[in-house]
Amino acid sequence: MSFSHFADSNLLAVHSVDEFVFSVPDLVVARHFYENFGLNVRDEEDGWLSLYTYHHSHRWGRIVHDAGNPKRLRWLTFGVYPQDFRRFAQLFAERNVPLITPPAGAGRDALGDALWVQGPDGLPIQLRVAAKCSPSGFGPREFPPAPGLGGRAKPRSKQQRVQPRHLSHVLMFTADVDKAREFYEGILGLRLSDRSGSLIAFLHTPHGSDHHLIALAKSGGGGLHHTSWCVPSIDEVGQGAQQMVRAGYREGWGLGRHVLGSNYFYYVRDPWGSYAEYSFDIDYIAAGQEWPAGDHPAEDSLYAWGPDVPEEFVFNAEITVPA
Repeated sequence: MSFSHFADSNLLAVHSVDEFVFSVPDLVVARHFYENFGLNVRDEEDGWLSLYTYHHSHRWGRIVHDAGNPKRLRWLTFGVYPQDFRRFAQLFAERNVPLITPPAGAGRDALGDALWVQGPDGLPIQLRVAAKCSPSGFGPREFPPAPGLGGRAKPRSKQQRVQPRHLSHVLMFTADVDKAREFYEGILGLRLSDRSGSLIAFLHTPHGSDHHLIALAKSGGGGLHHTSWCVPSIDEVGQGAQQMVRAGYREGWGLGRHVLGSNYFYYVRDPWGSYAEYSFDIDYIAAGQEWPAGDHPAEDSLYAWGPDVPEEFVFNAEITVPA
């Protein structure tokens, strides 16, 4: 699968979620969770953790220590093409979108120029020039061999640890889905893939991405619901679920299949009340493709089949629950 793409000079849109950054009260716990999930967790200076996959050189996310406080999404970075960086700066000036000071710790990387703006729900948003890391084609799709002599299922004794290939998307909570859409579509150039009223919306980049690069779900405020990671087969979705159960992470949702995006899924609940998703065979929206975005019934917004949705699945752990 290719992660490179030639930009359309007539478009002005971010092309990738270049990085997500969140804080947790215990980095030892964070390392244990993500290593068992199958990611390549690396140490950084100042005690940060970086999240890589074993199949791609990109740094997908970082985790910072914040003792005594609940997990919190700190900022989100989007990648843009070099020729679009100045155009975004001009757009922000024309739309009266003020630039903000980078949050604490954000200036620790010498990765070139960046534009910082305040996104929906007060989330700092960074735009920086970066290579396209969102996929430019369908993810790997592996199926059992064709019928022949012997069974087609891979023996349990020969199964290897599940290691996701790349980040597919990020789903965030927001106090106002429609207002958040106005920012991500009108300012950052993303496009609607599908939605269910004002409850949830799925957005892709016109430069080509999975069915959603980001998704937005209604809540009492902002926060990170889940990060989604591509695996190459439905078997690896199920094996990943078992892998996490063996590591002590028994709470989650799945195995199932989504309607919007079409992917097979299993969500693992992390120690902070959010989720990491194993995802296989999500829809892909090619650069320049006109996707028939629809407004779907609420019953179709989460799944086509699978176990009942756990009550805690829609809980936003990053906001204070009224007494």
